[in-house]
Amino acid sequence: MVIGKVGFDPILPCESGIMTHEALALSDSDLTLLIRSDVEEERATATHKLCRSMLRLDLSPEERAAAQKIIAFLSRDVAELVRRALAITLRSSDLMPHDVALRMAEDVETIAIPLISNSPVFSDDDLIAIVRAGRSHAQVAVASRPALSRDVAEVVAGEAVVEAVRALAANDNADFSEWAMGLAVDRFSHDEGFVTYLAHRHILPPSIVDRLVVVASERVKHHLIERHQVPLSTAVRLSDFARERATLDLIDEAFRSKNLPEFVQGLYARKALTPSLLLRAVARGQMALFEHGLSALAHVPHHRAWLMIHDAGPLGLRAIYDRAGMPPRLFAAFRSAVDTWREIQAEGANLEAEAFRQRMLERFMTQLHTLGRADLDYLMERLDMVPSADTVALRSRVA
Repeated sequence: MVIGKVGFDPILPCESGIMTHEALALSDSDLTLLIRSDVEEERATATHKLCRSMLRLDLSPEERAAAQKIIAFLSRDVAELVRRALAITLRSSDLMPHDVALRMAEDVETIAIPLISNSPVFSDDDLIAIVRAGRSHAQVAVASRPALSRDVAEVVAGEAVVEAVRALAANDNADFSEWAMGLAVDRFSHDEGFVTYLAHRHILPPSIVDRLVVVASERVKHHLIERHQVPLSTAVRLSDFARERATLDLIDEAFRSKNLPEFVQGLYARKALTPSLLLRAVARGQMALFEHGLSALAHVPHHRAWLMIHDAGPLGLRAIYDRAGMPPRLFAAFRSAVDTWREIQAEGANLEAEAFRQRMLERFMTQLHTLGRADLDYLMERLDMVPSADTVALRSRVA
C-alpha cells in the first residue's frame, strides 16, 4: 500500500493506489514516526492518529481491506504501548479484523481488556471460549460488555470467577435469565458483593428476590423489601426459616461426623441456639442436640443434663428446661417430643436411621396443638421431604 511518498521504502504492506496519507490526514513526519521511530511513545501517538483517521473515513471495500492490513501490521509491534493505542482506539469499531481481535484478546491485560469489553467483532462463541479459557480479567471483561447475550451470561454465571459474576450481576444490559441467576446464587450466595449487585438490578424474578432476602445484609434486605414490595413479615420469616433449616442440615452432617458437641458450642457462641431450633431438632429425633443444647444454655455438664432429661423423674426435665431460660409456653411441646422419643426407642427402633426420624416426626406432630405457625410450617416441610402413606392425612389434621 502506498501511504505516501516519504523518500524511503515503506515497511507497511503495499497495495498501490488504495489509500493516500493525505486522505488519512497524516503528514510525512507522522509516517516517519510510525515506521521508523525507535521511541515507542512516538509510534504509539502516530498509531492513535492513524486509527482515528481511519474511523473518520467512509471507506470503500478496497480501502477497508487495506486499512485492516495496516491494523494487522501494527498489532504486531513489539511495544505494548503501540498495541494498547491500537486496542484503545479501535475497541468499539468493526474495522478491527476478527483474527487480530482474537489474538489481541490473549495479549496482556492492558491490551486485552479494552477489546474484550467492547469490540463488536467477537461472536458469542468467541466470548464463551474466552470465559472458558479461565483468565479472570478476561472473564470480568466479558461480563462487563455493554450488551451480553443469554447464552454467554449463563456460561459466566456457571463457570466464571466470583469477580466476573459480580460484574454480570451489576450489568443491567446483560440478558441474565432467572435460571442463570439461580445458578449464580447457588455458587456465590455467601459473597456480599455479588448479593448486593444482584439485589440492585432493575428487574428481578420473585423467586430470586425470595432467595436474596434470606442471605442479604439488613441494608440490602431493606432495599429488596422496598423495591420489590416484599412484606416485612415475609422477609423475616424467610430469613429465619432458611437460617434455622440450614443449621439443622449442618447439624445432620455434624451428627454423622460425631462432632456435635463442638458444633453446639459454636451455635451457643453465635447466640443461634434458639428454642425454636432445639424444638425443630428434637422433633426430628436429634435428641443429642437437645441434650447438648440444654447443657450449654444451663451451664451444666452434658452428663448432668442427660440425667435430668432422661433419668431424674418428671421434674428433671422441667428443672433444667427452666434453668436454660427456655420459654414456658413451649415446655409442653418439648415434653411431648421427649416422651415420643422414649416410646419409639423402647420399641427397638434404630435411632440412627432416617426412617426413625420420619416416624418420630409423624408421631410427635399428631400429639401437638401448641406449636406456632412458623414451626408447624417448618416441620411440615421436613415431613414432606420423605413422604409416607400417612403424610397427606397428617397434614390435613394438623393444618
